[in-house]
Amino acid sequence: MKHPEIHEICKKHMYRYVSVTMTNGAVYDGIVENVDDDNLYLAVPIGGMDHEQMRAFLPYGGYPFPFYGYPYPGYGYGFGRRRFARQVLPLAGLLALSLLPYY
Repeated sequence: MKHPEIHEICKKHMYRYVSVTMTNGAVYDGIVENVDDDNLYLAVPIGGMDHEQMRAFLPYGGYPFPFYGYPYPGYGYGFGRRRFARQVLPLAGLLALSLLPYY
């Protein structure tokens, strides 16, 4: 693929969760954050999903009182914030980009 084609494909997938395969065989998954003339910028999730980070879809965070602990981050919902790191990848080394389902 030519460089302008790769750039356009990346622009079409802005703010989407994708899998990127590089020519050296490395595979990255993350959200396309930005694309410039030379690089692709991904927001890559870091850390594993442990018990504290798993989402529990319970009304009001599983507490008996409505909105108990609501305005305080991390309270009332049973999960913490998901962390992301920026990964900068050269467009010249991009082999494939595919859309992933986001849960």
